[in-house]
Amino acid sequence: MASLLARSLQRFARVEPREVSALLWAFSYFFALLCSYYIVRPMRDEMGVAGGVDNLQWLFTGTFAAMLAAVPLFGWVSSRYARRRFVPLVYYFFIANLLLFFVLFRSDLTHAWVARAFFIWASVFNLFVVSVFWSLMADIFSNEQARRLFAFIAAGGTCGALAGPVITTSLAVPLGATNLLPLSALFLLWAVLCVQRLAAWSERVSAAAPATQDSASAEQPMGGGLFDGIRLVLGSPYLLGICVLMLLFTTLATFLYFQQAQIIAEHFADAAQRTAVFAAIDLAVNSLTILMQVFLTGRLVRWLGLPATLALVPLLLAVGFAALGFAPVLAVLVVVQVIRRAGNYAIMRPGREMLYVVLGRQEKYKAKNFIDTVVYRGGDVVSAWLYAGLRGLGLGLGEIAWLAVPLAGLWGWLAFVLGRRQTRLAQAHRRAT
Repeated sequence: MASLLARSLQRFARVEPREVSALLWAFSYFFALLCSYYIVRPMRDEMGVAGGVDNLQWLFTGTFAAMLAAVPLFGWVSSRYARRRFVPLVYYFFIANLLLFFVLFRSDLTHAWVARAFFIWASVFNLFVVSVFWSLMADIFSNEQARRLFAFIAAGGTCGALAGPVITTSLAVPLGATNLLPLSALFLLWAVLCVQRLAAWSERVSAAAPATQDSASAEQPMGGGLFDGIRLVLGSPYLLGICVLMLLFTTLATFLYFQQAQIIAEHFADAAQRTAVFAAIDLAVNSLTILMQVFLTGRLVRWLGLPATLALVPLLLAVGFAALGFAPVLAVLVVVQVIRRAGNYAIMRPGREMLYVVLGRQEKYKAKNFIDTVVYRGGDVVSAWLYAGLRGLGLGLGEIAWLAVPLAGLWGWLAFVLGRRQTRLAQAHRRAT
């Protein structure tokens, strides 16, 4: 049966029979995570616009402050618990948060402050749960497996990101958006089950393979301190390069997000219409993403190699910002946003996660979590205030788009350099073993 399923999956991923169960559990895991998030994402985006587009930089600042508080807590938990325990603990924490917001939204508390807190929380939630997911993937799969399987695993997340907006648009009106929060929590429980099954598979594979230091310590607490992630990043030029890569990515994504908020606010005065537009963009992004993940991403890595694959999306975005510079209108923005986000999810994100597969466990969890959360949101904050400053100087949407073009080119060059470094590290690891 496993071989039959493996042959069926071979159409989409070069999976071996012994990897089938892990591939499907990882696919299901990412599906559950992103379905949970995309159920609440339209609520987050609407609350950001409702609070005033001119105030978005304050929400981004609040999100960064929340990240600064959360990362040491994650460092403490990951240092003291084995991965099979601390990964579920992360999801249980966010399940409790969802249920708390469900109670708050149904209470008589001041809605504006709860809405702002929800925007910040949802921004933290998204990065943390996805960062932990990819840390686990980079930990249990080898570099060779990652190149074959990560695109298909990422497609599981895209399926969840497709299902989430469908659930929200179908049930938000008859049930009320607030009443979807417990449903989002149920999907996180599903993710915990997947974590347990993947941990069991990894233990079986490690038991059957020759003993190594990594396999022996896989289910042991990592130890260390609260701020190991920062220390590891500052001590590694490779990780510092990934930090700069992340900062360029977040700067350009934030510029585009603010332009989206500005243009949509100008075109749609009704909150329900704006929420519907955001959900429609999500649906278009995720439909294109899954097609690319299933039929294109794995082949791109094989045909072009990791360096060129990583550079592809930044170069396409440079073209997109140039188009916005010529015509900063709704239709062009939607096309550029859909292509950027689909390219990120389908090509850039799996490729970026491959950068960590060649590193040690501390780097995969602690350093990666620091980069994915504090560096990511720090880039958001800086670029949010930079965007507000450029607008304050009188620059229009088109002029800001032109400023983003060389940044996208720099992002593409750095992505190519890091991809080549990852390839050399993988080759050195193979020779050492």
